This record gives sequence, C-alpha cells and structure tokens, in this order.
Amino acid sequence: MKNTYNLRSIAAKAIGQVLDQGQSLSTVLPGLQKSISDKDRALLQELCFGTLRVLPQLEWCIKQLMARPMTGKQRPLHYLLMIGLYQLIHTRIPAHAVLAETVEGAVALKRPQLKGLINGVLRQFQRQQEELLQRAVNTESRYLHPGWLVTRLKKAYPQQWEEILLANNQRPPMWLRVNRMHHTRDEYLALLEQAGIEAAPHAYYPDAVRLVVPCPVTALPGFEEGWATVQDASAQGCVEFLDPQNGQQILDLCAAPGGKTTHILEVAPKAHVLAIDIDEQRLTRVNENLQRLKLHAEVRVGDGREPATWAGDRMFDRILLDAPCSATGVIRRHPDIKWLRRDSDIAELAALQLEILDAIWPRLKNGGVMVYATCSILPEENSEQISAFLARHKDAQLVETGDKNQPGKQNLPHADDGDGFFYAKLIKC
Repeated sequence: MKNTYNLRSIAAKAIGQVLDQGQSLSTVLPGLQKSISDKDRALLQELCFGTLRVLPQLEWCIKQLMARPMTGKQRPLHYLLMIGLYQLIHTRIPAHAVLAETVEGAVALKRPQLKGLINGVLRQFQRQQEELLQRAVNTESRYLHPGWLVTRLKKAYPQQWEEILLANNQRPPMWLRVNRMHHTRDEYLALLEQAGIEAAPHAYYPDAVRLVVPCPVTALPGFEEGWATVQDASAQGCVEFLDPQNGQQILDLCAAPGGKTTHILEVAPKAHVLAIDIDEQRLTRVNENLQRLKLHAEVRVGDGREPATWAGDRMFDRILLDAPCSATGVIRRHPDIKWLRRDSDIAELAALQLEILDAIWPRLKNGGVMVYATCSILPEENSEQISAFLARHKDAQLVETGDKNQPGKQNLPHADDGDGFFYAKLIKC
C-alpha cells in the first residue's frame, strides 16, 4: 500500500521547527515519527540530522542557484530544497527518486504552484554539482559550524580546532555500557561476537564497548533484560571518577535521562541514590531506564540552585553534578546544537553553573567527593569554572583530574573514542 504522506515535506517541517522555533530535533522527531511507517522513521532521522550537520554547505549552494531566498510563508520550501540537495550530495538515493519525492513535497506543503521551481533548482544543481561543491570548499561554509563557535574553538584550541570541527562533522560511534551485574565486559564481548556484532573495548573505561558498525538495540544480546545500555564512553567516565560505594548517600544532580544514575547503581547496587532534574518530562526517561535495568533510586523534580526544597537537610557522600552546558562536545550526536546555541549563551550557562556549584557544595560531607562534569569543550564552562570555584572554596581539593594550572580533565570528540567531555573530581577537606 502506498504511503499517504510525503516524507520530504515532513523533514522540511522538522528543520523549520529547529531553525525558526528553536526546538531540538529530539523534541520534534518523536511526534512526527508517530505518523509514519517503521521503515521510514530511520530515513526521516537521516534526512533531518544529515541536513543540519551540513547546513552551511546547503545554504551556500542554494544562494548560488537562486536570485532571491524564499522567505515568509515560502520558507518551508527553502527547507524542502535543502532536503533535496542533501539527498543528492550525501545519500545513495537515486537522483530520479530524490527529484520525484522532493518535488511532490511542494504539494504536501500546500504550494503546488512551486513544484516547477523546486524541480528547476534541483536539476540546475545536478548540472553544476561538481563545480559548486569544489567552489564551496574555499568558503567559510566548509567548516559546517557557525562562525562564533569556530572563533571560540580557534582561541581555545589553536593546534586542534580543525580536528575538533572534523570530528563534530562525523557520524557518532555507538558505545555500549556493559552491565557488570550480569556479565564482565569480556563475557559480553564474546556474546556480541556470537551474535555477529564486531566490537572493541575502551582503553580505560572498564564497562565501555564500541560497536564497529552501529546496530538497532533489538539486535543486542540481552538488551531488554538489562545486560547493556547505549551510553557514550565519555559519559561513562563520570562514574569512574565518582567511584560510588555501597551504603553511601549519593546525589545525581541534573540526572535526566538517567544513564549515569543507572551506572552508579550497577557499580554500587546498595548505594542510596537521589536523582534530581529540573525537567519533569525528562525524568520519565530516568524511571524507564531504572525499570528496564531493575534498579531503584529516589527520583525527584528539583532545581540545583535550591537544594533545601528537595533535599531538606540531607548530606551526601558523593555528588555527581552533570551541569547544564552548551553541549558543544556532543555536536556529532546532536548537530542541531550548532544552530540552537548562540554565542551569548556561554556566559549565561557559566553563570548558572556557578550558582549550582555554590549551592550544592555545602551538601557534601567532609571527606566526600564531588564530580563536576559537562559535555562541553569550552574553557569558560570547564577549566575556568573550576579554577574560579577552587579560588572561592578553600575546603575544595582537586584530585586525579589535572592541577591548579590546568584544572580538570578535558576529553575532545574523536572518531574511535568518546564525545567531548570535561570532568573535575573534588574532595571536601
């Protein structure tokens, strides 16, 4: 039976919701995917993520092909054109199918009179494709990042900024966390091999396994039984530094969607874990993850700046603060971050992080450990934040993660390794 919807028009709407309304793809896509077939869901995701990954290249090409940009009520057609160009440049979908489906998208977007225009622009691109793409390589669009972010990365990483941009533009690797309550990592690697899934262990995070080729979770041995969880290797580093122990009172702050909460409990099943997040909706994911893994934590809504409202006078042996941040270390997983973030956000986020740090530090027992973590690669949110914190709090000592001159440990995104991530392990003395 032929589908009654046009997938390219749905993708164009999703791109519009990100770029014009500031919504994230992870918010937009689940609703749109409900109305389409299972086999089309993966393609919708590919079209949306891929288009946002290479957005500046597509924008530049459209500028060369059209005298005037499509604005106002015609804006969805601009995004439809992007979807068309993305398919022609970056997918193996036959060109005739790309043109037919993308042109029909104009009808689905209630602009049938513009079918000829969409068709004409795409055909013109086909004729000039090689020349246009060669010219694009010599423009700023080749970085596939907003200018403000390129400027910040050049300043922070004068030797490595181009490598970082390149890593951000790759498809992300798929990492698993082996549940040590069920199997050792070596045992699970053997199970993956039996299932015909090629995988490799991480060099220093003991539960982390990288799949050579990503696969659906349904293909993973014992996924429903909780034998493994999809979680980036760098995110797993948080619990490695936290070193949770059975019987301890542990606070996981900014806990959603629950990857680190469940990791803490796999390592220390008899710990008393309080998982707090300000976003009630995202906490449902924490509960779902706990349920799948048959683990228990106290899960509550709360603002990290106001611990008295959700913790009373409770004190903690361990605190994991996975602070709100720019998420500039996980761009390869969420390319929409490049277009949702603004330069001005960085100072605002750093101010919020400072407030949470100062509010939560008094809740740590003497001799206790706090791990401050972000999925950012910007110094303002990371090393500079911790440097200022250590200057304010003389009872804080940095251990295992850098020194006074370069506080914290900064991971950068890498094709065969984890995402960009920062950790600072602090002891209260």
